[in-house]
Amino acid sequence: MLPEVHFRNLGLIDYKEAWDLQEVLFNESIQKKIRIRNGEEGLFTFNHLLFCEHPHVYTLGKSGSESNLLLNEEGLIENDATYYKINRGGDITYHGPGQLVAYPIFDLDYFFTDIHKYMRFLEEAVIQTLAHFGIEGGRVDGLTGVWIDGDTPHARKICAMGVKSSRWVTMHGIGFNVNADLSYFSHIIPCGIDDKAVTSMQQELGYALSMADVSSILKQKLADQFHYTYVEETE
Repeated sequence: MLPEVHFRNLGLIDYKEAWDLQEVLFNESIQKKIRIRNGEEGLFTFNHLLFCEHPHVYTLGKSGSESNLLLNEEGLIENDATYYKINRGGDITYHGPGQLVAYPIFDLDYFFTDIHKYMRFLEEAVIQTLAHFGIEGGRVDGLTGVWIDGDTPHARKICAMGVKSSRWVTMHGIGFNVNADLSYFSHIIPCGIDDKAVTSMQQELGYALSMADVSSILKQKLADQFHYTYVEETE
């Protein structure tokens, strides 16, 4: 029997609100795992996948440097953006309207207990989604995320990734540039990498895409990669 993943599309939602929801689901799974390990009967964890978009926001991971944010507080206000230091891995990134954000809160005991493999599966789902729309994506050795022309001097990142895990439960995830306003990336050194560009599906194809269409394909590709079925949830 395939694992089940509870899916929710949150739409456009404040970053902190979505982060708080992730924390609730994440901590709930961890506490259940502790109780299961202590011998309590009849308990099991849920897997969750949240899709959303955020208003303009910059987030800095635990291994990042604040110097990679090129705006001061006044600049953030002028650009209608917020800024958070958060508990994922990685450096600084941007989220905003037109970027598809996916937050898997997975208990990897249902799948495989290997974070490196987990990241590669997330990347592969994005690569296959791009292929569906006629874009060839790939990886760059030593770097996370999904890239276009990654092995050339014209390498450009189309999807950033950063995760946190505890007791093999994950949170945070991916920021996939569909129709994102790429000018916002000029205010940071994305992921701390200053010699590579950032792109979007819209930039590559020359036209805006339906967020619903891209979301539908990515949702299916993630299920194909991890071999699970969905339980649909509504607000």
